[in-house]
Amino acid sequence: MDVLEDDYYYYGNISFNFSYDDYPAVCEKGDIRSFAGIFLPIMYTVCLVVGLAGNALVVAVYAYHKRLKTMTDAFLSHLAVADLLLLLTLPFWAADAARGWELGHVVCKVVSACYTVNFTCCMMLLACISLDRYLALVRAQGKDQRGWLQRTLTRRHCWKVCLAVWVTGGLLGLPDLILSDVIWTSNRSVCLAVYPPSMARGGKAALEVTEVLLGFLFPLLVMVICYWTIGRALKGLTVENRGKKWKNLHVLLIVVGAFIVTQLPFNVLKVYRAMDSVYTLVTHCGTSKVLDQATQVTESLALTHCCLNPILYAFVGSSFKQHMMKVAKRFGEKRRNRTRRRGETPAEEDRVEISFNSHSASQETNTFSI
Repeated sequence: MDVLEDDYYYYGNISFNFSYDDYPAVCEKGDIRSFAGIFLPIMYTVCLVVGLAGNALVVAVYAYHKRLKTMTDAFLSHLAVADLLLLLTLPFWAADAARGWELGHVVCKVVSACYTVNFTCCMMLLACISLDRYLALVRAQGKDQRGWLQRTLTRRHCWKVCLAVWVTGGLLGLPDLILSDVIWTSNRSVCLAVYPPSMARGGKAALEVTEVLLGFLFPLLVMVICYWTIGRALKGLTVENRGKKWKNLHVLLIVVGAFIVTQLPFNVLKVYRAMDSVYTLVTHCGTSKVLDQATQVTESLALTHCCLNPILYAFVGSSFKQHMMKVAKRFGEKRRNRTRRRGETPAEEDRVEISFNSHSASQETNTFSI
């Protein structure tokens, strides 16, 4: 986590500790702390409320069914869990921004590591979903399925892929678990990663670049390649399927566009500040304050993707819709049975059940039917 230590540091949710000891005068950042104390709690509260509603619904639907039928179902369920765990850390950071850290050293370490682990896992799971959609296209076209990627991303090995994602996220969260601590600075306690002098520059910058590579560039590259291939296949659909073609193309563009808009500014800033920790690019107090404020805004923007994931991936998927309809149908049947036992006639509920019965039987499909 970051701090404004002795008015030299910004505190937030990223492990940036930048010293400006060469300044001829102290860089006063009280206004940045005041902005963070108002802006971050508001943004985190909005993300928490919206994100909890969508992701909790996804987890509840998949938990109710117990058995996941496709790899997309498995990846979506893991993505929703990662989103929920990430969102549950936001109240801690909102309180930290408003009043300082008051929950002790152990909670500081656990919450800091949980934030990094789940943020990284969310991004890598998006790459897995993209690969699964691409392989669905390959199988639909009857192409050669003997490649290592086709052999790896199967239902049989799906749990191994998810385990690898969580292990990778866990490894990236270890530095926060080990180095995070509560210190007193600027008349308040703050939770941040305190790096030893031996790795205060190169080691810290290398860790930040690694997070950018695994948490942004790798998922972005996979998404662009996979969805570009899918888009080209959609263009080859017949005239009769033109409506489905443009609908799916719009979904692809929205998915990639949302990822770039929410994640690109934050990761560009992370790379710049990592370079600054090595080469001391920022030497002016005003520039430092602008970067601190930009970090607050872009990080909050990046977190909004946790709210968008259920909408972009689960709710538009035919498989998830079928699961949700089954849950709603069973829930309606239970309500109708309880009402009948009380001797009432649930005419309105009967109409709901007929509506659900009009859907076709569940099929093992992915989000895009090509």
